[in-house]
Amino acid sequence: MMTPTTTMPMAGSAEQTRARYPDASGFVERDGVRVFWERYGEGDTTILLMPTWEIVHSRFWRCQIPYFARHCRVICFDPRGNGRSDRPQSPDAYQRHQAAEDAVAVLDANGVGQAIVVSWCGGSEVILAARYPDRVTSLVQIGPNIPLSPLPHDEPSFDDVLDSDEGWSKENRHYWLRDWKGYLEFFHGQCFPEPHSTKQIEDGVSWGLETDAETIILGQYRHRVRPMELLPKVRCPVLLIQGTEDHIVGSGRSAAVAERLADARLVVMEGSGHAPHLRDPVRFNLLVREFALPASPPARWTRTRARTKRVLYVSSPIGLGHARRDLAIVDQLRRLHPGIEVDWLAQHPVTEVLAARAERVHPASAQLSNESHHFARESRGHELGCFEALRRMDEILLANFMVFHHVVRDEQYDLWVGDEAWELDHFLHENPELKQAPFAWLTDFVGYLPLPEGDEREAFLTADYNAE
Repeated sequence: MMTPTTTMPMAGSAEQTRARYPDASGFVERDGVRVFWERYGEGDTTILLMPTWEIVHSRFWRCQIPYFARHCRVICFDPRGNGRSDRPQSPDAYQRHQAAEDAVAVLDANGVGQAIVVSWCGGSEVILAARYPDRVTSLVQIGPNIPLSPLPHDEPSFDDVLDSDEGWSKENRHYWLRDWKGYLEFFHGQCFPEPHSTKQIEDGVSWGLETDAETIILGQYRHRVRPMELLPKVRCPVLLIQGTEDHIVGSGRSAAVAERLADARLVVMEGSGHAPHLRDPVRFNLLVREFALPASPPARWTRTRARTKRVLYVSSPIGLGHARRDLAIVDQLRRLHPGIEVDWLAQHPVTEVLAARAERVHPASAQLSNESHHFARESRGHELGCFEALRRMDEILLANFMVFHHVVRDEQYDLWVGDEAWELDHFLHENPELKQAPFAWLTDFVGYLPLPEGDEREAFLTADYNAE
């Protein structure tokens, strides 16, 4: 049963602005339980982003959806117990096989026969690939929660009353009922041991607060189907991605899983924790694309001495003063280097200014996520908290960096220029191997100061961002 809907942001909504909104959404219903799904993009190839356990919903794929939806069709769905899906009150409703069956129902509702399946932790993806081999063309697993290697921490009793609430003693039903938020803060802190992960931790806590401890407890008794026993039946190619600092399942987990698979490739991400798709999304996205999607066309290349020099100019839409100074800079570049070619990677309203000057706007500009819309949503009357607005812009900045990366990967430029291009500064620093041309970065500010009326939390966050 499918009830199609359209999901768009509500005016004044507290939800963080998305880099991309779904093209379609709806519900499937199985045994009286409704499961919410979203679909993005088009194409013959489909990527199915599986849910993990009920502690988060499908927004944990927010760093992948905008990127892959530019190349194929992407489908995700909320797990039972969180997001917009129902919260059934029976432990049987949360057995691992239920998520696999929900996945089949979601694919059927969207008319999809086969999909590339991407999963985080979980376990239901193994059931899906083993039971429905004709539906899964390939599988990507991040830190799989399949107990084939020792955990990196103690595993206290879940049901007993414990003497301590320290550390992993918080993994206990009685503590969850007393302090669910406290557990979420601890757990997501363990998911992201990487320095400067405050935003990822806060997102995880907020998603976990959209359900409650009573619902999550029901899902802790899901032992009817053991994914480890089904691993030999998974015949499709599998990519396992494992962080060396995984404090949840341990750094050796993916290698142990790979030994039981017929066709497995293991990639170890040095220094990454349990969720590299959120903390190191550029590297993760490129790994999955290389593994699962058809090869891209070769980059355009011309011998340097026999061609015109080319510049790619990224101009921020936050304030039209940027466009004026950028045009002045380009005018001077052309005086110094007659015949130079300039392509602009820009969005409205900068594109209006460029059109008036007959400048060449790169076609990929149409794929950029709207930054000015985000700032408009963040403003309240005549007030705008710039630090938090930029902080909540991380999904958009990532999506736009991935657009930039594919432009410079496929075309040859002699100089990159970015005016307030925070995404280029940040993600080239995080992924220095991707910097393959001189890069000039213009910015009105570097670093943050807490407002006088700000609290201790704001002071901590600004100091952490400055340290990063």
